[in-house]
Amino acid sequence: MTDHAFITGGAGFVGSHLADRLLALGHRVTVYDNLSTGLVEFLDDARKRPGFTFVKGDLLDGGALAKAIKGCDIVYHLAANADVRFGLQHPKKDFEQNTLATFNLLEAMRVTGVGRIAFASTGSIYGESVVIPTPEDAPFPVQTSLYGASKLAGEGLIAAYCEGFGFQSWLFRFVSILGERYTHGHVYDFYRMLRQDPTKLHVLGDGRQKKSYLYVADCVAAILTAVERAKDKVNVFNLGAEEYLEVDQSIATITAHLGLSPRRTYGGGERGWIGDSPFIFLDTRRIRALGWAPQVDLRQSIVRTVDWLKANAWIYERRA
Repeated sequence: MTDHAFITGGAGFVGSHLADRLLALGHRVTVYDNLSTGLVEFLDDARKRPGFTFVKGDLLDGGALAKAIKGCDIVYHLAANADVRFGLQHPKKDFEQNTLATFNLLEAMRVTGVGRIAFASTGSIYGESVVIPTPEDAPFPVQTSLYGASKLAGEGLIAAYCEGFGFQSWLFRFVSILGERYTHGHVYDFYRMLRQDPTKLHVLGDGRQKKSYLYVADCVAAILTAVERAKDKVNVFNLGAEEYLEVDQSIATITAHLGLSPRRTYGGGERGWIGDSPFIFLDTRRIRALGWAPQVDLRQSIVRTVDWLKANAWIYERRA
């Protein structure tokens, strides 16, 4: 059985990969994106396939959203403001683009009879967890970023709609995702700096922050595995690898691959910015129990990301 999938943020990094995969599996796909951060170039492959529709629209426009979603079978909600570092400079953006946008989407689903939603949440909702690796049922500490808080609010709204209106949901708490079409995060920033001056590299924090990552194709495979096999009303999954790297180890992988030996300087402290957790490492036994496992390790993910950025330097001009 094939579905008609509705992907918010489908012109973005993970969303465009998800669109490609669903189309390859024979599903119909409607991508809904306002292109504030998504790029039409990421949909070049999708546009060549039958069953694909692109709608330029904003999740804050409830009328346009309800019109576009009508007739779809499942929603993959990936649209968000993912700017953790600068969240305090524009606090309203996290609320509007993450929390309010999720509410508008749920309302559009309710009035059009679409009852299934897969939601891209974040491991940031665990704040600075004292339980490492962190399982899905770990106690929530104080929220440390507006981004994490807005995503947690989105999870709560979705769960409440499942209880109140009979929806079914899959909530995915991601680590950082790497791979082709990656346009935001530390590998992107480090490569940008090295392009500008390969002799030096400035690092926010002390370089000893511990981070886990996941390759984008493995992320998409995990999402589709859960949607197919997890049948509870509300299904919550951590997505990540069974390993982590210190930031300095990530830098060493990047620079060795590029054949560079830059002088490093450090901002100092165990956090690069407010909301930057010194240690993110998620327990992924729940998703693995469904038969999923990542196929690409952390260092391979970093290398593939660097290679894509090197081959697609135009992305930096667009982001400028």
